[in-house]
Amino acid sequence: MNRKQETENRKPPAIRLGTRGSALALVQANWVKAKLEERHPGLAVGLVIIKTSGDKLKDVPLAQVGGKGLFIKEIEEALFAGEVDLAVHSLKDMPAVVPDGLVIGAVPLREDWRDAFISHNFRTLADIPAGGRVGTGSLRRRVQLLHLRPDLEIVPIRGNVDTRVRKMAEQGLDALILAAAGLSRLGLTQLARSFLSAQEMLPAVSQGALGLEVRAGDGRAQELIAFLDDPATHTAVTAERAFLARLEGGCVVPVAGLAQVEGGQVAFQALIGDLEGRHLVQGEISGPTAAAGTLGRTLAERLLDQGGREILAQIYGRQI
Repeated sequence: MNRKQETENRKPPAIRLGTRGSALALVQANWVKAKLEERHPGLAVGLVIIKTSGDKLKDVPLAQVGGKGLFIKEIEEALFAGEVDLAVHSLKDMPAVVPDGLVIGAVPLREDWRDAFISHNFRTLADIPAGGRVGTGSLRRRVQLLHLRPDLEIVPIRGNVDTRVRKMAEQGLDALILAAAGLSRLGLTQLARSFLSAQEMLPAVSQGALGLEVRAGDGRAQELIAFLDDPATHTAVTAERAFLARLEGGCVVPVAGLAQVEGGQVAFQALIGDLEGRHLVQGEISGPTAAAGTLGRTLAERLLDQGGREILAQIYGRQI
């Protein structure tokens, strides 16, 4: 064996990272790539860009085409096929139940979970006059906006940040509501005039968090990414995703939830809303971090018993 071959044999083997091709997805994937290469010198991390169903259906409201899972299905198929070793997702895009054979190997520190208010003419949601028009592609945001301001018109809008800002002007919208985390990762936080509090608008389950997904039996990939896991964030999203799983929820269902961890305790607040925002069933629960999943499921049952079951039965067309 010559010296070149010996050198090549000492190099850690490459890892292939699957990602969508949107600007935000690439920022997130490149952040993970940089962290991996910094932690594991010599590791070659290659990005594999995969076009998902959600990327192809750009002008259709997510609620009409199935919503949650549209942005990850093809990436998970590539994981199963061995075409990639690791997938980076916005965790809020992931269904609450991970397919058998795949696992969420790490959940990095959560970004800002809030929703951002973007407007050329107004500083806050309260400043918009009656009859104002606000753009969002999210049912969750729609119902909470209508609950706060039933005098507003909520306009469906999709696309990346630049596209939505352009549409705001073209369609004469008074404001947009976007995830603060996406703006932050893209270096566009300056677009936000203000941020909505949890009292005004609870975020989507896992909003602001990333999910690093690998094959269940791939110990090497799991070992490589383990250092990226943030225990507090992982605990919080465990409660939130357990809540979502019990409700069988996705983008077609207006549910929201936020868990926060402090001092060994997790505090979780959540809601279920009807499609027009007339009725929000809300509640909160707290307990030890070790019981995060149980807390999420327990709060889901409480909200179902308090009127959420009837709301979801109307949306699903069946009882859950």
